[in-house]
Amino acid sequence: MTDAELLKLCHTVLPGHRAKTPAEMFSSMAAWCEANDVAHDVYGNGELIQQFEQKIASLLGYEAAVFCISGTMAQVTALRLACEDRGSRLAALHPTSHIFVHEKSNYQLLDHFDALQVGDRHRPFTAADLAVIPDRLGAVGLELPMREIGGQVPAWDELEAIKAHCRSRNVHLHMDGARLWEAAAGYKHSAKEIASGFDSAYVSLYKGIGGLGGAMLAGTERFVARAAEWFRRQGGNVIHRSPYVVAAAMQFDQRLAEMPLYFRRTERLYETLRDYPLIKVNPARPQANMLHLHLPVSRERALAIRNEIARDHKVWLFGRAAHGALSDTSLVELYVGDNLARMPDHDLRAALDLLVAAMENPAWVTITPSP
Repeated sequence: MTDAELLKLCHTVLPGHRAKTPAEMFSSMAAWCEANDVAHDVYGNGELIQQFEQKIASLLGYEAAVFCISGTMAQVTALRLACEDRGSRLAALHPTSHIFVHEKSNYQLLDHFDALQVGDRHRPFTAADLAVIPDRLGAVGLELPMREIGGQVPAWDELEAIKAHCRSRNVHLHMDGARLWEAAAGYKHSAKEIASGFDSAYVSLYKGIGGLGGAMLAGTERFVARAAEWFRRQGGNVIHRSPYVVAAAMQFDQRLAEMPLYFRRTERLYETLRDYPLIKVNPARPQANMLHLHLPVSRERALAIRNEIARDHKVWLFGRAAHGALSDTSLVELYVGDNLARMPDHDLRAALDLLVAAMENPAWVTITPSP
C-alpha cells in the first residue's frame, strides 16, 4: 500500500489538520464564494485578492503584499531584489534554509544571488554569527520557526539583536515566515511585532492555514511591485488566483485564532512525552506547535513501524522520517494541529505505547517500508 492508502485507513492521525477530500474542500469553497459573492480575479486584479493582500500586509505591518503561486518563487525573488538594492549579491542563510534543502539549487542555477551558509546547522544563528562575516552582505534570510531543526526560533532578545545588526549594516533582512503564525503563538508576540524590523516577509497560504497552495510576499509598495513584475517574468502570472485565495481566506481567521490552542496542546504533548524516555524531543521545550521526535531506530525501521501500526491498528503516527546523525537512529516531525488538539490524552498515549513497544521489540516489525 502507498502512504496515502495507509493514511486513509486510519481513524486516529497524530500530525497536522484533518485532511479534507477534494469534494469537501471544493464544496466549502463554493459555499463561501456564494455567501460572499466572490468573482474571479483576472491576473491578480479583483476585489477579493486585493483585499486579502492588504489584510496580510496590515497584519504584518507592511505597506503592501502580493500573491505568489509558490513560496519557492517568492523567496528567491525577494532575496534577489534585496541584494540588487544593497549592491551585493551575497545573501546569508542558515544551513537548513528551505532554499538550500528543498529548492534544487534554484537560486544558483537561475542566477538570483550568491548564498553564504551561516551558523550551526543544529541551532538558529545569532547576531554574533552575522557579525564575524567579513564580507558585505546584501541580505540575510531568517526562517521563523526553523522547520528542519524542529521548529526552533531565536530567543526574543536575540531576534531583536539580529534585526539591529542588519539595520546598522544596511543589510536587507528577509523573513521566511512559512509558519510565522505558529511562531507568534510560541513567542507570545503578534505577527506584526515579530515582523517589525524585517524589510520583507513571505507567508504561506497552505501550511498551517490549510489552503490549497500559494504564498504572500510583503514589504514596501515599491519592493512588492518589483517582485510582482519578477513573478510574471518567471511564469507566475496565472490568470485566476481566486481558488488559492478563497481556500485560504475562508478559514484564515479561524486558523489564526486557533494557533494559541495548538501551542497549548504542544506544551501538554511535551509533558506526556516525559513518560516515554525512549523518544527524545527537539527542541527541549516548545517554541512553536511543531517538534521533532528522535527515535532509536533506523529510518527504514521507523517507516516500517509506522506502516504496520497504520495497517493493524488504524493509527497514523507521523509522515516523513529522516536519517539521524547516528547510525540506527531517525527523526520524525510532528505538527500539532486539529488532530492532536482534539485528541483525548488516552488516545495519544495508546499511540505512543504502540510506537515504543515496536521500537523495543526488533521482531515486531515484519513489513517492508515504502521508499
